[in-house]
Amino acid sequence: MKKLVVLTGAGMSAESGMTTFRDSGGLWEQYPVEQVASHEGWLKDPVLVNNFYNMLRKKLVKAKPNRGHELVASLEKDFNVVVVTQNVDNLHERAGSSKVIHLHGELMKTCSSNDAYDPRYIKTLSEDDLEVKPGEKADDGSLRRPFIVFFGESVPQIEPAIEETMTADIFVIIGTSLNVYPAAGLVRYVPKGKPIFLIDPKPVSSHAAGNIEQLVMGASEGMEELVKRLDKLK
Repeated sequence: MKKLVVLTGAGMSAESGMTTFRDSGGLWEQYPVEQVASHEGWLKDPVLVNNFYNMLRKKLVKAKPNRGHELVASLEKDFNVVVVTQNVDNLHERAGSSKVIHLHGELMKTCSSNDAYDPRYIKTLSEDDLEVKPGEKADDGSLRRPFIVFFGESVPQIEPAIEETMTADIFVIIGTSLNVYPAAGLVRYVPKGKPIFLIDPKPVSSHAAGNIEQLVMGASEGMEELVKRLDKLK
């Protein structure tokens, strides 16, 4: 069974109603990144930061995986599929994908503000318990914070993502412009000569795309087309 690695960005979840951050009208225009997604912002006003992610969680539980998510999950019938996502939502998992690497953290989890990656203090929230209240603490006594990689922090999951990419037979990129690093750098680790497909409604500049074949479509439409093409590559 061939190995297929899928890198997804904000455009993957846009059709599910999860607002993208960078596009016009996106969340960064409403909430400055330095306030809600930086370590400095967290130190300055942890209540504001937690309230922002509380709001996003309430939005997430109402969202549903779109056809694109479902088609990515369906590929597991014919391929060994690994999803590497820049998204912090859980829509891939809810659509049925069994192996998902989250580069930028997970919205439905909270952690210690002393050590975000200490597994003892990572807590998965339920739909009945979405909010981190002001002053709420993790079991190590530090403030509970979102399990999100803030700007300026390291991205520990990039190493497992690189390892998976280095053994890919097919590499697929959905809904990302290849401008967000370190995720965009994964393309460099695709074995030479292996097919690379990019699904995005906006053309990606040729210097970024290299030998990538682009389907200028949204996530769901693009996945419908890609499934047909992959049928010949099983």
